[in-house]
Amino acid sequence: MHLHTLHDTVVDVLKSIFDPEIPVNIYELGLIYEVNVKPDNSVQVLFTLTAPACPAAESIPAEMEEKILAIQGVTGVDLTLTFDPTWDKEMMSDEAKLELGML
Repeated sequence: MHLHTLHDTVVDVLKSIFDPEIPVNIYELGLIYEVNVKPDNSVQVLFTLTAPACPAAESIPAEMEEKILAIQGVTGVDLTLTFDPTWDKEMMSDEAKLELGML
């Protein structure tokens, strides 16, 4: 599978995962900082949460790993949680802000 195509598929999968407290997917919320597909088709995702004490701190990464590993051709997943930079609402896409009535 071509790396660009696999990257797009991973992004599509991330867009199917929602923060349980906010009706917007984690990608549009701006929680995904980086998605890298390595030559061996393993996937690295650098992400954050809305807050360090986010109630979904365990469920979101578990769902990310499960759904990415289910993509045909993916050989592994490396999730890295960071709070640098700290997430804020300005990181949300316009689509997310519109969904939440912020535009």
